[in-house]
Amino acid sequence: MDKLQRLKVLSLTARDAFNDNTIKVPFFSQDITNEDKKAVISALASPLLTDGPILRKFENDFRVFTGSKYTVGVSNATAALHLSLKALGIGKNDEVLIPDMTFVATASAVLLTGATPVLVDVNDDDLNISVKSIENSLTSKTKAVIPVHFAGRACNMKKIMEIARKNNLRVIEDCAHAIGAKYDGKHVGTFGDAGCFSFYPTKNITTIEGGMVITKSKTIADHIRTARNHGITKSLTQRYSHGRPWDYDVTEPGYNYRLDEIRAALGISQLKRINILNQMRSKACEYYNSKLKTVKGIKIPISDKADAYHLYVIRIKNEYGVKRDQLFEKLLKNGIRTSVHYKPLHEFTVFKKRAKIYDKLDNSKQAYKEIISLPLYTRISRDIQDKVIAAIAKQ
Repeated sequence: MDKLQRLKVLSLTARDAFNDNTIKVPFFSQDITNEDKKAVISALASPLLTDGPILRKFENDFRVFTGSKYTVGVSNATAALHLSLKALGIGKNDEVLIPDMTFVATASAVLLTGATPVLVDVNDDDLNISVKSIENSLTSKTKAVIPVHFAGRACNMKKIMEIARKNNLRVIEDCAHAIGAKYDGKHVGTFGDAGCFSFYPTKNITTIEGGMVITKSKTIADHIRTARNHGITKSLTQRYSHGRPWDYDVTEPGYNYRLDEIRAALGISQLKRINILNQMRSKACEYYNSKLKTVKGIKIPISDKADAYHLYVIRIKNEYGVKRDQLFEKLLKNGIRTSVHYKPLHEFTVFKKRAKIYDKLDNSKQAYKEIISLPLYTRISRDIQDKVIAAIAKQ
């Protein structure tokens, strides 16, 4: 089989996975409107398809929305984390504390700097990073902590910032799940040195691929803005507006982490609806809660009106009578897609070799046996939710 044939097979496999006629309830669905489509089409007429005025507007709109001082759009949240760590001088021989229960990108970004991720336990109730486990994992090499606002619920930023100040640690908030979430009345991402957001298709708003860094530091923002574009000291607009486009400097190596105008246009359009979109997700979660709280052996998630409601994660306790994986298969047979967020980092080969663990990961290990994420998206209907609920409640 040649390369072209292999690509065709892979394409068909991916298409079939998402067009499977046996699936009646998808796990996620994007909320794309006609206004979104118009914004994208309009952006295609721009003389600059990357690093232009549409991106600047998206960055400014996001700055206003979050109440942050500086914003920099990038290609994805992994790039946002990587660039933030680099801007803060994190590198070889440093250790960075991260929750064991998070997507692999959080740890990979640390490894990309040459630093070592240290896996920290999570809280039993909300699966956010444990303050006690942070304290138990501190060493002389600890230079930063990355709290991940899991499922859209804010971490205990008061305690985390107290630990950071006491131990001279940098704080980079992983807000991939949490656009719109607040802690103590302030948007997540505004507490630490930097906040990193994701606009992946499953997120509360999407630019297809894309990310954003927010920060109160002009130095950090300037460093990230230059590093995202190969380390070039001038933007594309600056280079072509002042005579000689080749006349720029590179002061240190950079990356191709730009966010283009097309995705920025979609981001602007989506961001206008973020409060409505989050409210729709909130109502869907409230409905799940009202119906599942009486099902024996099902532990519903704790919630707060300040959450972003990115995921709806329940836990399958022994009283339910069926293990998590058995429930997953049962729901799949009923045409319902679910998922698990996440397989803990300590389970992956690369982190077994390259991460460190100083504290017990009891909560993370136990949660992984029990958690399952139910379908959640803005326009999920009550009929669809009732199908999910009925399949879970039926023994």
